[in-house]
Amino acid sequence: MSYTPPKVWTWDAESGGKFASINRPISGPTHDKELQTGKHPLQLYSLATPNGVKVTVMLEELLAAGHTGAEYDAWLINIQEGDQFGSGFVDVNPNSKIPALFDTTTGSRVFESGAILLYLAEKFDAFLPKNPAARTEALNWLFWLQGSAPYLGGGFGHFYAYAPEKFEYAINRFTMEAKRQMDVLDRNLADRQFLGGDEYSIADIATAPWYGAVAKGTVYDAAEFLDTSSYKNLNRWADEVFARPAYQRGKMVNRGWGEPSEQLHERHDASDFDTKTQDKIETAAQ
Repeated sequence: MSYTPPKVWTWDAESGGKFASINRPISGPTHDKELQTGKHPLQLYSLATPNGVKVTVMLEELLAAGHTGAEYDAWLINIQEGDQFGSGFVDVNPNSKIPALFDTTTGSRVFESGAILLYLAEKFDAFLPKNPAARTEALNWLFWLQGSAPYLGGGFGHFYAYAPEKFEYAINRFTMEAKRQMDVLDRNLADRQFLGGDEYSIADIATAPWYGAVAKGTVYDAAEFLDTSSYKNLNRWADEVFARPAYQRGKMVNRGWGEPSEQLHERHDASDFDTKTQDKIETAAQ
């Protein structure tokens, strides 16, 4: 059935599929709710989507590298329940999207996951090459990811996995683009260990939760559909990044789905990984 757009579009709050309840054509808060604040210098408000995982992995990598000033409190923002529209969260991120970071040492609010990674890399002088050419190459790939991931998530992922109906044109359009982007990564990784070269950087931290996870079938369950096993270099790189202990920890933070042993709803101390994952909380409550 063909669709003819109306002369003036009007919002139908009942349309939109799985995420209809959290999407709206206006910004700003819907209710008053202050954000909680913990004891650490960095306060993170997030959820373990690919964009959220970027930041928790970065923080865990910084701590693993000895940057004690990167200690953080991670507070769960449940986007299905509209936490991102609370007044406190909107004060930190007027765009009402996770993740959002508040640095208590500088009074800085930082929103947009790529901006958070760059902010932390510059604050701690880590995971961003010092050589100007290598730094530029890493930033090339960071900004490539920030511009490309919406096609993967909001485009391919939405129409393939979440839309209330399957539309062949939309799925074909965004599948073509998703595969083109994976080919871009695969070709780039043919002669280098990491995206920017020989040095692991914020470009890898940003990209792995998106394209690495898609390649491994942990996002959208589309590995077979996209024939991701054919991207050998992309898979080699994803395996290497995912094997890092800091990545393993970071992907657990602010997660509320999957195996209980992989869920750490909030993180306020390094010991929480050993004592406060959801499986341990449920066992203690029995």
